[in-house]
Amino acid sequence: MSDSRLPTPCVGRCSTVFGDLVCRGCKRFLHEIVDWNAYDESRKAQVWGRLEQLLVRVMEKKLVIQDAQLLRHQLERRQIRFVPQLSPYCWAYQLLAHGARHIRRLDAYGLALQPAYGEWTLTALRDAIDEEFYALSEARRRQEAGGQA
Repeated sequence: MSDSRLPTPCVGRCSTVFGDLVCRGCKRFLHEIVDWNAYDESRKAQVWGRLEQLLVRVMEKKLVIQDAQLLRHQLERRQIRFVPQLSPYCWAYQLLAHGARHIRRLDAYGLALQPAYGEWTLTALRDAIDEEFYALSEARRRQEAGGQA
């Protein structure tokens, strides 16, 4: 990831206001959300790096990026927010988050499903990705907290 200014990962559905220690929207930890505006760019990059690592881990098992340039073009054309410095798998996640119900042909976006997920609907895939990403984020939070709940 480059050092250019990073936006907030916030997606506008923060579940920490309801008591979650990991946001179900952006997957940041509560203290990262609270302290975000005080973070320098290096600390923001660390948070983004963790989010990217966990999301790519989930996405690679379910999707193949066949043409990253086409994916980027489609995101720009449809004005879907994505962070260019992150992996194209993170871009693909944004595409699914915003368009899973409307996409008919993944290849038109430079993507393909892994064979094990070939029969899944994109909405079911999106939901499974989101659940696994959240579970990994929660596990990381517990690990960093020393195993405390």
